[in-house]
Amino acid sequence: MKRVALLGGGFSNDEDGLLDAWLLSHARVPRARVCFLPTASGDAVTYVDRFFEAFAPRHDCDPSVLPLFQRKLDDEALRAYLLAQDVVYVGGGNTANMLAVWRVHGVDRLLSEAYDRGTLLCGISAGANCWARGSHTDSFGPLTHLQDGLGLLPGSVCPHYDSEPGRRPSYRAAVADGSLAGGWALDDGAAALFTDGVLTETVTRKPGAGVYQVERKEQGDVEELALECRPLH
Repeated sequence: MKRVALLGGGFSNDEDGLLDAWLLSHARVPRARVCFLPTASGDAVTYVDRFFEAFAPRHDCDPSVLPLFQRKLDDEALRAYLLAQDVVYVGGGNTANMLAVWRVHGVDRLLSEAYDRGTLLCGISAGANCWARGSHTDSFGPLTHLQDGLGLLPGSVCPHYDSEPGRRPSYRAAVADGSLAGGWALDDGAAALFTDGVLTETVTRKPGAGVYQVERKEQGDVEELALECRPLH
């Protein structure tokens, strides 16, 4: 079973821990090995600290972090480490920079291999964008489209759909003119789980936060479907 979770929140910006608890409930073992990949933030120390503050006290996981800007593992050890993880949690930041760094170190290939072996892949913002082929990003300053993802999910991804000015109209315009394939948009506070490339669950930690399927129709029209999300408590 191959699974990817798109997160509209988590330890980095949610105090209640509901999305992270939901995520870990889908791990393949009761006590999951969770690797945090902070590449998109340049391995920011404060981001790593927040990860450990949130996950170290939990009884359902063993957290660790994989830095790439000060890499310590050789190729063989890096592969063994990533393939041993039950969950790989990718943080937010610059999507384009993150993908470039992953490719230099071969992490893109290792993540695809881990996915094929049943590791649950997930992330917020850039960590959600990376799993599809296309995404909506501010990696280059202004909001734009990026066709450089890992392609593990069909279509495209747009995070921060409700919280950042211009996200919704810019993503819809990119889908309308074919710059991005149709796909999935997430409000902050919502999350979506894909199993074998098919959407199987949508949840929300706050009222009004949702997940949307956005598709291009004939003559460049765009259809936006708000999906039913189960509230988390």
